[in-house]
Amino acid sequence: MATRRTKREAVVRLLETTPVDLEGAVRRSSRNALAPKRLQYSPESSTAETSKKKRRTKTHDDKTSQDDRKGSMEEDVERTSGGHGGLSAYELERLENIRQNQAFLSSINLFQATEELKQLTRPKPSQRGLMRSQAAVKEVLPARKSLRLQNKEAEMLTLPPEPRGVLIYEQSSPLKKPPGPLPMEPVNMEEGSKLPSQLLDLCSEDSTEERKMELDLKEYRSALKNMRITEDRVAKVVKDRIFSAAFHPCTSSLLVAAGDKWGKVGLWKLGGGWDDDGVLLFEPHTRPVSCMAFSRTHPTHLLSLSYDGSLRCMDVEKAVFDDVYDIDDGLKTFDFMSHDCSTLVVGNWYGEVAIIDRRTPGNSHESLHSLDPKTLRCVSVHPLQKHYFAVGESKVVSIYDSRCLKKTKSQAVSQLHGHSLSISSAYFSPCTGNRVLTSCMDNYIRIYDTSAMTTKSPLLTSIRHDMRTGRWLTKLSAVWDPKQEDCFVVGSMLRPRRVQVFHENGQLQHSFIDDENLNTVLSVTAFHPTRNALLGGNASGRLHVFSDLDESV
Repeated sequence: MATRRTKREAVVRLLETTPVDLEGAVRRSSRNALAPKRLQYSPESSTAETSKKKRRTKTHDDKTSQDDRKGSMEEDVERTSGGHGGLSAYELERLENIRQNQAFLSSINLFQATEELKQLTRPKPSQRGLMRSQAAVKEVLPARKSLRLQNKEAEMLTLPPEPRGVLIYEQSSPLKKPPGPLPMEPVNMEEGSKLPSQLLDLCSEDSTEERKMELDLKEYRSALKNMRITEDRVAKVVKDRIFSAAFHPCTSSLLVAAGDKWGKVGLWKLGGGWDDDGVLLFEPHTRPVSCMAFSRTHPTHLLSLSYDGSLRCMDVEKAVFDDVYDIDDGLKTFDFMSHDCSTLVVGNWYGEVAIIDRRTPGNSHESLHSLDPKTLRCVSVHPLQKHYFAVGESKVVSIYDSRCLKKTKSQAVSQLHGHSLSISSAYFSPCTGNRVLTSCMDNYIRIYDTSAMTTKSPLLTSIRHDMRTGRWLTKLSAVWDPKQEDCFVVGSMLRPRRVQVFHENGQLQHSFIDDENLNTVLSVTAFHPTRNALLGGNASGRLHVFSDLDESV
């Protein structure tokens, strides 16, 4: 006991003689530890004030707590907005940067422009032309109820016996129209309505006058820049995706034709006085109308070819669609082989070409020749030497002589090599035929020299161009301007949407762009044979026409 008492007295004497920081020596509770520094939006007023808040208990009355919180918030707002006490140099610099950024954005009216941009909507497509068909009213069926929830027993159903024999599939619609002439009855007019008399007068117009003087590039570019598009020059001419289109050669007014995915052919007279803004719609085919052309010697004739295997001639004078050529299916392209447009060369999907003479009775061919066993995309006849025609085959363009054709294994006069993927189109230049313009899925447009008709025609120009349209758009094809020997037009996948005109040397001459009236890809393009006019067709059945605004339509 004496020893324990002696030690205690020694400790007391030591504490009396040596000052000790008891507060630092005592172990602190984690509740009383200083809180970490908060963000600048709600800074703490002081360390003492923080510890004071932490020591508050539930015994304080509500009024005192509310007053303390209100005072703390007012002090935080004052420190953040005006005062700088308690903020580090980094926080002060950050607040200054935020203030300067907001002042700059306000000075350029960015916030106002953002609100206006949200209110803007994509321009609506033109409502001219064919009216949209009213959607059928959907039948409201009674709600399905579970038999188990209704406390009913399930019905016992027995499967029908398996059929034996050959299955016969019933078709809801015929694969093609019946053979023979079909009446020209517009489907967008009342039944029994006659064709407008203005249509026959327009198609019968003498259009033999052509431009004899070719413009130089400077004048040609100037003429292209003067061509514009307006709201009344966009119209829905057919109901579905456009596969082919052509200008009528008349000059007093602009008359265009288009063929769509499901065999319909539409005629549109710009500024026409009849219903649907001058649009007449017919149904001569049941499959895509992939090629069409007006006869140069009989302007009342429009020839149209379809995948369903039918080639018909729309005769406005007789008001019928006559049979010209007919097979089971698979027709792809055609071109005139004579100046009077009585002889044609027709190609199908099976790599065959047929020579047809319209003066021969019936709707069969004169001769049939197998060329490419894989496929055949396009045929084009030489403008001067009509016995030559170019065929766009799988990966090569071959030029044949119709006088030397055989049933199989015909020898090509010349070939155009250099394509790595399938060829979309190949066309002779319109005046001399000294050039061949090809479009290929390898994203290149090529121009070849065919003036000498050598075994392998040399490549002159190769132009990089995006051809990846996808499955929902018609493939892009570059086509010559019939008024200009060395220039051609092609649609584009670029944004903003446009149509481009190039020279054969690869130089871009002009881009047709219009933010208000052109907001879609125009896959099908064609120039007017005599006037300064250009058409473009899209995947919704609309035609866009660029022309001189000072000329009548």
